[in-house]
Amino acid sequence: MVKVVIADRMGKGQNVAKGVEAAGGTAVVVPGMGADMRLGQVMDKEKADMGISFCGSGGAGAITAHTQFGWPERHGMRSVQEGITAIEDGNKVLGFGFMDQEALGTALVEAWNKKYPEA
Repeated sequence: MVKVVIADRMGKGQNVAKGVEAAGGTAVVVPGMGADMRLGQVMDKEKADMGISFCGSGGAGAITAHTQFGWPERHGMRSVQEGITAIEDGNKVLGFGFMDQEALGTALVEAWNKKYPEA
């Protein structure tokens, strides 16, 4: 079962978490304002498989997680398909503009499970 940490600059992420759980994943939502900047630390603590960062630019939390822990990341994404492609390309940390959508969480977990069926 894939474990996903969700960190939103504005403290949101609950809708994406619903999608993650609907697809059979485990979601951990980082609470509070500026949560995206703590994404890497929470991923490390939770031993998460994937991290999703949301902010205006779609990059700060993902880049910070990559810098701190070296995980492959893609940022600046604005669509579900970009996230799917990022997973297919082997990225573990995904940075989006504000997209707290259930469909995004579901699609990302499905893409992860397809890429890593043994996990």
